[in-house]
Amino acid sequence: MGPTTRVFAATLVTTAVVTMASYVLPEEHAATGVGFAFLAAVYGLVLRGNSSLIREHGLSLGGVLEPGAIVADKLFRDFLRALAWAVGIALVVFPLFWIGFVLWWQPAKPFSFVPPSSYTDEILGQLMVIALPEEAFYRGYLQSALDRAWAPKPDESRKPFRWFGAPLGWSAPVTSAIFALGHFLTEPNPQRLAVFFPSLLFCWLRSRTGGIGAAVLLHAFSNLFSSTLGRGYGLFP
Repeated sequence: MGPTTRVFAATLVTTAVVTMASYVLPEEHAATGVGFAFLAAVYGLVLRGNSSLIREHGLSLGGVLEPGAIVADKLFRDFLRALAWAVGIALVVFPLFWIGFVLWWQPAKPFSFVPPSSYTDEILGQLMVIALPEEAFYRGYLQSALDRAWAPKPDESRKPFRWFGAPLGWSAPVTSAIFALGHFLTEPNPQRLAVFFPSLLFCWLRSRTGGIGAAVLLHAFSNLFSSTLGRGYGLFP
């Protein structure tokens, strides 16, 4: 079995398990079960390996997911760097998203901020249950594994396409297509396929920063912002 086949086989199995979990588990536990399935897959595929393998997949997270002692200074620096990237991208993208949100949903009333029932559940849920597991699998494992499988051979002259300083190949659109398909399978609504587009941005961040930290934060920020708009316009509970 070649490297590409192994990557797609692992992705197929993980997608099947995640999809099954989303339907079999009680609704209040489905998101947690799905997140656990993603993290279990990433552990089996990458995290049980050595530090070099973990870093190659962008899964170090400041050393938290590497074997060995955590260095506080490195963790803090990496977190601030990831936060700066995520906030910077959000400041550019979120106003445009807000405009698109209004044009798409055509809300009947003006925006009025409605807080979530629990800030802790909302923030930690989006960050630890949704964003981290999904980014660890799709951007950490899948995108990185495809990059390795499809890397140019030493005797080839082709190079990855560079976009604003990030080398990008076919792994970005392929990962994003699988990401969108996974969302559709767990909730068969064509609108779920739209996550293909933010996924491209998360892939770019993974490539540009060398890790998944910024993508995890931006993913969580994006979900929180979308939920805030939905509640504020009376569209979502």
